[in-house]
Amino acid sequence: MTSQTTIDTTGSGGNAPATPSGATPGKGLRGHPWLTLITVAVGVMMVALDGTIVAIANPAIQKDLGATFAQVQWITNGYFLALAVSLITAGKLGDRFGHRQTFLIGVIGFAAASGAIGLSDSIALVVTFRVLQGLFGALLMPAALGLLRATFPAEKLNMAIGIWGMVIGASTAGGPILGGVLVEHVNWQSVFFINVPVGVLAVVLGVWILLDHRAENAPRSFDILGIALLSAAMFCLVWALIKAPEWGWGDGRTWAFIIASVVGFALFAFWETKVKEPLIPLALFRSVPLSAGVVLMILMAIAFMGGLFFVTFYLQNVHGMSPIDAGLHLLPLTGMMIVGSPLAGAMITKVGPRIPLAGGMALTAIAMYGMSTLETDTGSAIMSVWFALLGLGLAPVMVGATEVIVGNAPMELSGVAGGLQQAAMQIGGSLGTAVLGAVMASKVDSDLAGNWTKAGLPPLTPEQEHQASEAVQVGVPPVAPGTPDAIAAKITGVAHDTFISGMSAASLVAAGVAVVAVLVAFLTKRGENAGAGAGATHI
Repeated sequence: MTSQTTIDTTGSGGNAPATPSGATPGKGLRGHPWLTLITVAVGVMMVALDGTIVAIANPAIQKDLGATFAQVQWITNGYFLALAVSLITAGKLGDRFGHRQTFLIGVIGFAAASGAIGLSDSIALVVTFRVLQGLFGALLMPAALGLLRATFPAEKLNMAIGIWGMVIGASTAGGPILGGVLVEHVNWQSVFFINVPVGVLAVVLGVWILLDHRAENAPRSFDILGIALLSAAMFCLVWALIKAPEWGWGDGRTWAFIIASVVGFALFAFWETKVKEPLIPLALFRSVPLSAGVVLMILMAIAFMGGLFFVTFYLQNVHGMSPIDAGLHLLPLTGMMIVGSPLAGAMITKVGPRIPLAGGMALTAIAMYGMSTLETDTGSAIMSVWFALLGLGLAPVMVGATEVIVGNAPMELSGVAGGLQQAAMQIGGSLGTAVLGAVMASKVDSDLAGNWTKAGLPPLTPEQEHQASEAVQVGVPPVAPGTPDAIAAKITGVAHDTFISGMSAASLVAAGVAVVAVLVAFLTKRGENAGAGAGATHI
């Protein structure tokens, strides 16, 4: 590609001279590359952390607010879906109005929405403000990557992106541990309140450090219809997956939403070929490696986010662990992601992304298969092996995805590609929770009645069976107050065994998804634009 968009590092709208390696643009510390990295890392950490920190708090939220399983799913799904739908549009807003301004607005809005969740007294308000969190998080994520590309010289950009990816990976994996500490020693609201001081720090640093960058040929219009079509299609798909266990997979309502989703995606694709400035230029997908990178991110997130959703309920409700103990049991996952990320970055730099990404997804598949073998009495040592393998497998994908997707995009579309990479992860997370949640619910519904009868327990009415199924899907025994101890023990055994069968089925599906991702990883390659960066970066 010969057409290139230059990033203005002077704020004047013209082409800036190249910034030598290690030079500090602007006066004082403003625009310093490594301080810019620290600043955007604080904001990105807040968003990535919230993707999983809530998982450890879900049982407490569910109990405190009396939420159903589907409502708890929407605490996660609403956040991921808002992020996924908004990321690419947000990237274009950054190109148009400046990455610095977009980043700061995103941080302020995200922190404010977090505080509002902590003050909420109903599940409806929690979900509503989680959606707002996702929208503001979408503003700051692409802006952070845009600031890095515009600030770092070419020879340091890959290192910066690697550290950026490591922050996302470590924050994603570290969420359950921090969440465990806060839920156990404070309350579930503190999981959200913690974002307020972090947001204040990010704003202070941003005002002091960040230098504005925006594309010279910024978009002058926005694809409103494209945004609406993509949002509607994604909503219909996830809603169908979440409601299918309740409605039934053969129910007309389930298929109505699935068909509406397919039609929505088709209309979106058609419209994108007609509009002057599309939300997602479909020409991007002519690159097989880029398309493979996007699919790989979606598949990885389905396996990771969906699997993690059930592990927290398994540790707390089946093993009876406190939130902090549950978080500590996930330390092997966190630790291996932190250790594995820089190692994966070095390996990808040396041999390219194909082998590390395929190997990482293979380890992920093995780990998810191992998690399907967990029982009610599985010891911590066995659990740690599978969690560590999962962290080691995920690290190369977290770090390598930006190089594969952004590096294989044309220079003038790299900002859109950065948003696409993040959108793929959020879509995968939302689909993972929905798809594996549907597998769990279906398995519990099919096994519960038989297990209940085999245990010699009194028969349940249809309404009682439905309520029991809702409880068992999160590992909670449906023991009524005043139930004799012997009967309560039988109910607990049935509930835990049925939950384990559901989690095992969901983990096997996740393992299968990871195996498919191994094959997709072999279609990736290092992009020709991966090393292009700049103090006056051409992107």
